[in-house]
Amino acid sequence: MKKIFKLVFDFLLFSNIFMSLCAVAQALVTFELIGSKPVLPVVGLLFTSTLGIYNFCIIITKPKKPEASPYFRVRWFFAHYRLMVTFTIVSLLSLIPLFFLITTESKILLIFLSILSFSYSLPLFAVGEQKFGLRNIPGLKPFLITLVWTLSCVLFPVLESMHLHLTNISMHDTTLLIAKRFLFIGALTIPFDIRDLFDDLKMGMKTIPTVLGEKRAYLFCQLLLAGYIVLLFLFRQNGFSVDFFALSLTTFLTGWLIFKSAWKKDEYYYFFFMDGVLILQYVVLIVAHLIFSSH
Repeated sequence: MKKIFKLVFDFLLFSNIFMSLCAVAQALVTFELIGSKPVLPVVGLLFTSTLGIYNFCIIITKPKKPEASPYFRVRWFFAHYRLMVTFTIVSLLSLIPLFFLITTESKILLIFLSILSFSYSLPLFAVGEQKFGLRNIPGLKPFLITLVWTLSCVLFPVLESMHLHLTNISMHDTTLLIAKRFLFIGALTIPFDIRDLFDDLKMGMKTIPTVLGEKRAYLFCQLLLAGYIVLLFLFRQNGFSVDFFALSLTTFLTGWLIFKSAWKKDEYYYFFFMDGVLILQYVVLIVAHLIFSSH
């Protein structure tokens, strides 16, 4: 039974299905905070695009000997290479009909984000004989990841909800919503760079941990989370609301998980517990509303 559970768990985690669910959960957090019903094309597009793009990036950066990779995720992915390629093709093709169900503004946004996402790993630039992608530009890697996640999981749902008249949110509150999510997701990306600190130093990549050092990078994460809580308090002038306490709780947990990641270096910790916070946010938000609505 344990073996079957591990097989299923590894499949969900390392095929990027879990990561796709994280993207969906973050969109659902946005819908909940702006008081809108979930828009199904948004949910579908986020799931399939996240699955397709993440798998595509892994495929095109295939190492010469993936079976000898120090990362279990890489070894697992390429041990199931045909299945993962099939998943990638199906998920990317499914974007086509979903794409025609959204507004023109959202289409422009998603095209822009898609270009950024594919340019992240594709070797589009060259210096002499050395080719590189956007991820190799000093300091750009964490910013790009955070920007793409924030705009796709916040601005995209807001645009569609506004178009369907499911919500009414001001530009001021939309900006706050984007800014606070940017801080939260940004804080989550840094521990992954800390984990890869020595590899990035060898490759000469400029990341927050390589510039600030490991200890200061952890402190920087906590400062980003503190900024997130401040903006959460200011959002829609809700103050100490149910949303504030529910999301603050998950923020404190995130801060603790980031702090603990200094000792936990295994991939399961990062890809399940750290990324899992993105799903937990929505779960805690819904549970909090159920509890307080019953009183």
